[in-house]
Amino acid sequence: MIYQNSFIRNKSNRNRLCYQAKLEIYGCTASFTFRIFQAGRIGKSTFSHPRVNYNSTMLKNEQKVAFHTIGCKLNYAETSSISRQFESAGYVKTDFHEVADLYVINTCSVTENADRDFRKLVNRTKRLSPQSKIAVIGCYAQLKPDLIAETTAVDVVLGAREKFNLIQYVNFESNPQSPLVIQDVNVEELHGCIPSYSVGDRTRSFLKIQDGCDYPCTYCTIPLARGRSRSIDPDILVQQTQEIVSQGVREIVLTGVNVGDYHFGDGQDLLHLLQRLDVVEGIERIRISSIEPNLLTNEILEFVAGSTSVLPHFHIPLQSGSDKILGLMKRRYKTDLYRERIHSVRKVLPEAGIGIDVIVGFPGEDQAEFERTRHFLESIDFSYLHVFTYSERPNTESINFPGKVSMIDRKMRNRALTDLSDNKNQAFARRQMGTLQNVLFESWESGSLSGMSENYLKIRVQSENQDLVNQIAQVELGIFTDECLQGTIITK
Repeated sequence: MIYQNSFIRNKSNRNRLCYQAKLEIYGCTASFTFRIFQAGRIGKSTFSHPRVNYNSTMLKNEQKVAFHTIGCKLNYAETSSISRQFESAGYVKTDFHEVADLYVINTCSVTENADRDFRKLVNRTKRLSPQSKIAVIGCYAQLKPDLIAETTAVDVVLGAREKFNLIQYVNFESNPQSPLVIQDVNVEELHGCIPSYSVGDRTRSFLKIQDGCDYPCTYCTIPLARGRSRSIDPDILVQQTQEIVSQGVREIVLTGVNVGDYHFGDGQDLLHLLQRLDVVEGIERIRISSIEPNLLTNEILEFVAGSTSVLPHFHIPLQSGSDKILGLMKRRYKTDLYRERIHSVRKVLPEAGIGIDVIVGFPGEDQAEFERTRHFLESIDFSYLHVFTYSERPNTESINFPGKVSMIDRKMRNRALTDLSDNKNQAFARRQMGTLQNVLFESWESGSLSGMSENYLKIRVQSENQDLVNQIAQVELGIFTDECLQGTIITK
C-alpha cells in the first residue's frame, strides 16, 4: 500500500480544512478529497494526521477489534479487507458481541430499516462496553455523517473512500461529544476502485469487482453514497482469486453495485472477466451475485452453459412488473425485455436458479399497478423473490412523487408477493426431485449437513461426517420439506 497526502484549504470556504490523498492498493490508484470537522471546530489544531506506516501502527499492547456489517455482499467484502488490515497491525479480531477496544460498523443506506438497525446497534454496543471506541463507515456514514455524529455515541465517522484508511484514525483522541468526522467532498470525484474480498467463511468468498453506479434510479441512494461506476483491473482480480483459492475457499461470489456494468480498459467487460477467472487453477465455483436484465447478454448465457465453474444461477432485479412504475423508477427496460431475458435463460439453461428483486408500494403503484406486477410474476418461470417494501430515502427523486402508498397496503403487498415467492420456490425445488446435483456443504448440525446446489437450492443430507463441510459432493435429491430438499450422497 502506498499513501500520499496533503492538506488544502477549500476555496469556497477558507475555514473548512480539506484533505487530498492518493491511495494505491494492488497497483490500483485512487485520488480523492474530503472535508474534516470536529465538534464545530475546524482547523489544523483539531486534527493530527499520522503519516501512514504500518510498522508504526503495530501495537505494543494487544487490543481487540470487532466488526459488524449491515447491508450487501459488497459491504461484507470491504469489511473483511479492512479487518485484515487491523489483524496485520497486531489487533486481535473478536466477535461483535464480546468486549473489544474498538467496534467498527459498516453501514447501509438502502432502507429506513438499515438506519434504525444502525442506531440500535450503537446503543447496544455502548451498553456492552461504555469505554470502547466506535467507528462508523459505509454508505450511511457518507450520506449522513453530521446526523450520525450528533445523534449517536460514536467516535469516528469515515466517508466512502477514507473508510479504507480507518486504521490511521483509531488512536485519534476523541469521544462521543467530540467525534472525528471525515466526509468525501463529492462522490463524483471518486476515481479508481479499491480491491476487496471476504475471507473467514470457509466455503464462500465475496470478491468485489466493481463499485458505484451510473443508473439514476429514482428511489436509490447508492450512487449518492458510492459515486459513478468504476471497475477493478482484471489482472488484480485474477491475483485475488488465486489468493482466495489458496485458502481453501470453494466458491467465489462476484459482487459490486452493478456487476453487469463491469468494464475495464478497452473491451474488457464482464464476459471477458468470467473467461479469465474460469481458468484460474483450483477454482471450483463462481457465482454472479446480481445482474441487470439489460446487461445479461446471450453471450454470457452461452458461456455459463459451457463453463465448468461459473454456476447456473442468475439474480436479475425486476423491481416492478408494471411498465408505468418502471418508467417512474427510471429503470432501463420494460417488462417485454425482462420476459425475453427470462425466456433466454430457460432456453439455454433450463434448470438455472433465477432470483428476482421486486419493490412494492412505490409512489403511483395503485392496486391495479400492483396486480400487473403480481400477474407478470405469476407468468414467468423463476425460483425465488427478494421482496422489498418501498422506503422513502432523503435526496432521491421519488420522495417527492405523488401517489403515496399507505404502510398498511405496502405490508399487505409484501406479504402477497412473499407468498408467491414461496410457491414458486417450492415448485422449482420439486422439479429437481430425483435429479443429481453437485452440492457444496456449508454447515453441520445434529447429524445433518446443509449446503447449496449449483442452481441455488438449499439441500440437507443426514450424515454424521462433519468432515464433509466445505466439500462438494454429488447428491440425489429427494422430497422437499422444511423449506429445503432432502438428499442422499452418491459420490464425494
